[in-house]
Amino acid sequence: MDAGPFPTPSRAPSLLAPIDRRAALLLIGGLAATPLAGAQIKSGEDPDASPQWQKVREALFKDRPISTQAGEVIALETPRRAEDAAVVPVAVRAQFPQSAQRSIQRLWLIVDNNPSPISAVFQYTLDSGRADIETRLRIDEYGFVRAIAETNDGKLWMAANFVKASGGCSAPPGKDPQAALASLGRMKFRLEGEPRPRTPLLAQLMISHPNDSGMVMDQLTRQFTPAHFVRKVDVSYGGKLVLSADLDFSISENPNLRFFFLPQGEGGELKAEVVDSHDLKFDSAIKVNAGT
Repeated sequence: MDAGPFPTPSRAPSLLAPIDRRAALLLIGGLAATPLAGAQIKSGEDPDASPQWQKVREALFKDRPISTQAGEVIALETPRRAEDAAVVPVAVRAQFPQSAQRSIQRLWLIVDNNPSPISAVFQYTLDSGRADIETRLRIDEYGFVRAIAETNDGKLWMAANFVKASGGCSAPPGKDPQAALASLGRMKFRLEGEPRPRTPLLAQLMISHPNDSGMVMDQLTRQFTPAHFVRKVDVSYGGKLVLSADLDFSISENPNLRFFFLPQGEGGELKAEVVDSHDLKFDSAIKVNAGT
């Protein structure tokens, strides 16, 4: 099932305040000027040895304990060696459904050696059904990709995979820039399976957007294409928030998110609201009826 007509972009006011990732980036920004900047971790031996991760950890979590025994909470899936560093598939799978007794409230995706290491922060509700996410990342250097989940008891759980990929943030776009602008903000939903009441249903949201990193040089003008990327996605069903995502340019061109939501018997509208770094706002929706 796909979405209907594509929306026309509009200039959006700053209604959606960025969450802690952006404040953290200001603290992390000084890393390149420190002696640690040259000490990139090039092997997968010790996730804690990464100086970039230590900087991110301090900025985001201070002295909160983070368990690395996350197997009963989340599973992180990444390739060991990426076929294309600009489009690296990553999936985080929750090991239990969302419930009032136990749920995942927030999930961070961190790419240690990217210029913007805090790639995405996802916030979930009970209407998510399951706190899974699948997307595609740019990876700039060999290093760890991390998923850190915060459960409703306030505990933090981390899974980390070493991924061999480089050059993804400065790779040229796969689509002609003019064509990309012409389709800017087009969105499409796809449901994977038949809706059933109160049963988590997998959905895919595809967003047409260049997600320019600001690190790609135009070979004709010899100028860098300015950064322009999707920074906020809110997905709701029947007026209730399902998923909120705060994103950065580490997400690949044409962002693609796969996630769960809980259909209701009487049906409702599955809606995505998107704001990019130029404060352009886009939205799209489809009707979903779960039957009885």
